[in-house]
Amino acid sequence: MKYVFFAIVLLLLSTGHAAAENASTDVVITVDSTNLRFNPSEVTLQEGQAVRFVWGGQALPHNAVAKDGLFDSGDPSRDVDYRFVFENGTAGDYVFVCEPHENLGMVGTITVETAPLPPPEVVEDEETESVEEVPALSLLSSITMLAFVAVLRRPVEE
Repeated sequence: MKYVFFAIVLLLLSTGHAAAENASTDVVITVDSTNLRFNPSEVTLQEGQAVRFVWGGQALPHNAVAKDGLFDSGDPSRDVDYRFVFENGTAGDYVFVCEPHENLGMVGTITVETAPLPPPEVVEDEETESVEEVPALSLLSSITMLAFVAVLRRPVEE
């Protein structure tokens, strides 16, 4: 039972670590409430990365909605922490707005670049892999064998 508990704890710790790593690569967008603008208003990221819209304690409620409907942080609110991951295949430009303040210029653009391709797998030529294996004796084994043969071939004194 102790081992099961230990395994569960390790699994939870590794999952938490992965989530923390993902959050560290998120692109964070906040609100400049003085000018009613997103900050920054233009960002670039890669497929697989996430964008986070984060603000709190705002005098006016805000939201972040993609014009094409890809993401939506919900109804305008004074406190928002919304995260959206751009999956593979979502490369392109996305215009987003704060619905209550779009007419005042609260608009932004997210450019999603194609994720880099993984390095190609190296396929080795089968000829180089098929090496004939020849039995070999170590130096110590050879010396021991020679000594044994020398003892056996020694003339017997009578």
